[in-house]
Amino acid sequence: MPGGRLVGIDRDGEALEIAKERLRRFGETNVLLVQGNFGELKAIFEKSNIERADGFLFDLGVSSMQFDKAERGFSFRYDAPLDMRMDKGAELTAEEMVNRYPEADLSRIIYEYGEERFSRRIAKAIVERREEDRIDTTAKLVDVIMRAVPYKGKHGRVHPATRTFQALRIAVNDELNVLGKALDDAIGLLSPSGAICVISYHSLEDRIVKNKFREAKANKILNILYKKPLTPEEGEIGENPRSRSAKLRAARRV
Repeated sequence: MPGGRLVGIDRDGEALEIAKERLRRFGETNVLLVQGNFGELKAIFEKSNIERADGFLFDLGVSSMQFDKAERGFSFRYDAPLDMRMDKGAELTAEEMVNRYPEADLSRIIYEYGEERFSRRIAKAIVERREEDRIDTTAKLVDVIMRAVPYKGKHGRVHPATRTFQALRIAVNDELNVLGKALDDAIGLLSPSGAICVISYHSLEDRIVKNKFREAKANKILNILYKKPLTPEEGEIGENPRSRSAKLRAARRV
């Protein structure tokens, strides 16, 4: 990247260590890696004496590395501690949320962030189960969900635990609130003619990105580059099945 500088921000210290090794050949002056969430974008730029950026790329959600490490507790495929923190130094875990939050709050989180139609059943089952035994592993939570979901909800294309796990992960990491703030900051920090690209993986994220871009277009700040988001082709999905739900939206600063 001759003449350029890359600023990388991630909550996960392990991800940053991997990135540091991969980018070592570009030199320390050309690469700045910061542990934090992109909701702190403006503060990170101010601290680093960066006034503007020529481009932003947001790759949202959980990485494959996080999903595949059982001990991180993101996946219902493994029996592991119920964690789900992107930043392992954060205080709130999914275990704390599941075992301490009132039933009404759990139901709202599972419905709003997971779009789970059986959210009330699942929240009620969680509260009943935790009175007998602390729900401290992914396997225990999956068992609660499977018992709560009716027969018709167990035989669809999506695993019955998928939406609840997504909802808890989003809530633990405050992902949607952080995303909205980060997009506002990024658009404000973008240089004239600079581009902003966002890859989202579920409808809640994509809706926020779409609305932020539309708002900025209405205010004559951004030009949206694609009317509809770009999605992976069959060949890419074949090589990387996890890309199936990805949507890319892009815009350019006026």
